[in-house]
Amino acid sequence: IFTRQLSTMIDAGLPLVQGLEILATQQENYHFKKVLLNVKEDVESGKTFADALRQHKKVFDPLFVNLVAAGETGGILDTIMARLAGAIEKQVALKKQVKGALVYPISIMGVAGLAVAVLMLFVVPVFEKMFADFGGELPGPTKVVIDFSRQAQAYWWVAALVMIAFAALFKTINNNPKGKRVLDRFFYHLPIFGPIIRKVAVA
Repeated sequence: IFTRQLSTMIDAGLPLVQGLEILATQQENYHFKKVLLNVKEDVESGKTFADALRQHKKVFDPLFVNLVAAGETGGILDTIMARLAGAIEKQVALKKQVKGALVYPISIMGVAGLAVAVLMLFVVPVFEKMFADFGGELPGPTKVVIDFSRQAQAYWWVAALVMIAFAALFKTINNNPKGKRVLDRFFYHLPIFGPIIRKVAVA
């Protein structure tokens, strides 16, 4: 929205600094508002728009900044901003479609995992007691399931701690630029979801 509105303002002949100030004033997100005000101050102090954006790498990625720099150099900043806005809108729309498509399989996997946990922790122990009352030798697969259920009952807290630790480790790695590249390469090569993720990244 910011990119589209700033493109319209520049195309209408409004000075860049004034456009940034107007958009910062209208911005409801406090963090982004502060970023825009800092960018405006940097531009007022003599920096180029691209250099001002480059100070906020977590908000404006290198592609965005480099294209803005090219637009400033060529005197076509309004055109570049309009194209950037269009590209971002398409990317956001595609990501929404992909997320919507992934909701069903992820939900199925979550429900299946929950069902297995309930079976191992609550249902199998009941059947184990029934089998013990009946007596006799149990088949090999049944013994395996019962043993697995016993382990799940005894060490469920270990599994919970491992999942929490894994989530924390994933977040830490993903926040590191080098770690994020490693994770991206891993996700890009996943058997089913890899091609979808690559398509989103390219878009």
